[in-house]
Amino acid sequence: MAGDRGEEPTAVGGDKLILRGMQFHGFHGVKQEEKKLGQKFVIDVDAWMDLAAAGDSDDIAHTVSYTDIYRIVKGIVEGPSHNLLESVAQSIANSTLLKFPQISSVRVKVEKPHVAVQGVVDYLGVEILRCRKA
Repeated sequence: MAGDRGEEPTAVGGDKLILRGMQFHGFHGVKQEEKKLGQKFVIDVDAWMDLAAAGDSDDIAHTVSYTDIYRIVKGIVEGPSHNLLESVAQSIANSTLLKFPQISSVRVKVEKPHVAVQGVVDYLGVEILRCRKA
């Protein structure tokens, strides 16, 4: 696997790319209705990397484009069905770490706002943190 399930990365509090509130229609879940009708998913991604060179140079070649990370997320969430949100998040994290070696850690939050539960909730979801193995 691309990431380790260890403690918080030492880069937390350091430089990171931030993508918030990405919304897609996907077909993930264990229930047949979820796989047939689909539903909205909201994704947040933090990607830790050194942004000093990009800050100094003002050159996109020294960073990772937000658009490239967005495309990874979109492809996975709108792609083939997963049973579990954990699997969706893991796929996003692993793909991001594999494609961008300059990213040291990635946090992925997957929210499912429309869930069939007895009670009032804003969303249910998962959040994972994966760090590049040394």
